Amino acid sequence: MKNLVNIIIIILFFGCNNVIEKPKRPDNLIPEDKMVEIMYDVFLLNSAKGINKIKLEENGVLPEKYIFEKYQIDSLQFANSNNYYAYDTKTYESILNRIKDKIEVHRKEYEALTLVEEAAKEKKEDSLRAIRKKEKDSLIKLGKMKPIPIVD
Repeated sequence: MKNLVNIIIIILFFGCNNVIEKPKRPDNLIPEDKMVEIMYDVFLLNSAKGINKIKLEENGVLPEKYIFEKYQIDSLQFANSNNYYAYDTKTYESILNRIKDKIEVHRKEYEALTLVEEAAKEKKEDSLRAIRKKEKDSLIKLGKMKPIPIVD
């Protein structure tokens, strides 16, 4: 029984002692800046797919195909480049931080646009209310409409 325990410990020791070798630099390594752009688009498309996959399919958008065609890469080139960058955690963290920053910039731009659109919509609704009130007041003055009493 003691020998079995010792054998298991030795197997676990050698099994856990594997060193992951750094991947070779691919010949067609995607430059870091381009990798940021690609991964940003991948994150956006995955988010869109999670929200409304049917809408993407109706418009003929196949996320992987779109990415590969847009950046003129193939899946193997992307996988090899991703593995190469992922091995160096500091570089990969830098790439992910740049993507995060880019998402944050676009989120702020979207929020600003949304506020402008909401303000324009509110202004339009205010103008329409004012026109309706004016028309209503004109009809009351002409005697074609009776005032509606305000009840508290």
